[in-house]
Amino acid sequence: MHAALRVTGGHAGAGVPAVRVGLPLADVYLEFLAGRCRPNTVLAAAYDLKVFFSVVGKSPEEVRAADVLAFITAQRTGKPGVRGALQPVDRDGEAAGVSAATVRRRLSVVSGFFAFLQARGEVMANPVPRGLPTRRERSRPGQGVPLVRVSRRLPRILSPAEVDALTAALRTHRDRAMVAAMVLGGLRRCEVLGLRLEDLRAAERRVFIAEGKGGRQRLIPVSGRFFAAVAAYLDAERPADAGTDRVFVVLKGPRRGQPLSAKGTDEVLASARRRAGLDHATCHELRHTCLTRLREAGMALEAVQAQAGHASIEAGPDLPAPG
Repeated sequence: MHAALRVTGGHAGAGVPAVRVGLPLADVYLEFLAGRCRPNTVLAAAYDLKVFFSVVGKSPEEVRAADVLAFITAQRTGKPGVRGALQPVDRDGEAAGVSAATVRRRLSVVSGFFAFLQARGEVMANPVPRGLPTRRERSRPGQGVPLVRVSRRLPRILSPAEVDALTAALRTHRDRAMVAAMVLGGLRRCEVLGLRLEDLRAAERRVFIAEGKGGRQRLIPVSGRFFAAVAAYLDAERPADAGTDRVFVVLKGPRRGQPLSAKGTDEVLASARRRAGLDHATCHELRHTCLTRLREAGMALEAVQAQAGHASIEAGPDLPAPG
């Protein structure tokens, strides 16, 4: 039954995406999430639930802690599971399962789902353990071993020469403006794609982020080079009859004038990386290149936090102290 699960999306009116996986209780949970989270968050949760129930092969009421532990093993080793449920990665030349960070994210989604069912009275308990017990558990409750250990890695950043090479490899003013927003302003990919024409405040050299992570708004300064790139794009490339007020739109093809997608942005960067001969330069890395350079230039950590849109200093990356 669960092998046939798949993520589908339509529209539930008023432009609200209706995401489904084909499992009734999961679909109820996704509907609940849609009223609280961004569309991309709901879509990601749907995929993670689809993966979990495809691998476990049981209905929510039948899932036990042993099934969750078996799921972790399957995800990390890449051995059991339904085709498409695992995304093998190459680890020292050997095929393995997904990363520990991916498993932890999926467990978080599954745990949230079962907490929702428990609140509704659908299940008696959440089958996702908080951790594995140890001998210290009696004296120090909650100090068990995490189900999944994740190494905390510093984000890779680009050198000035790599940024120049990437920028030179971009083929349109639009693409150069998008990269400039990330590498000069520290914007997230979703924030770049969510920019509207009214959010650009060129006279102040600031950009208004209407929907940042967690729904937080902020007004941030961005280099004049970004606004110069945007002006060139708006003057020469953006269709006059674009069907949206989003800044960045598709330039050619059947979707011309429609908002550019995250997939389209990633394809632009992937092509530019190949032309520039770079082995890395993701949207996330461009953003953290900006934040790291600001910190190295002497900007206070609190100011970098505000620029990044982090809820707290602890939520942000480990940044070097200014030299």
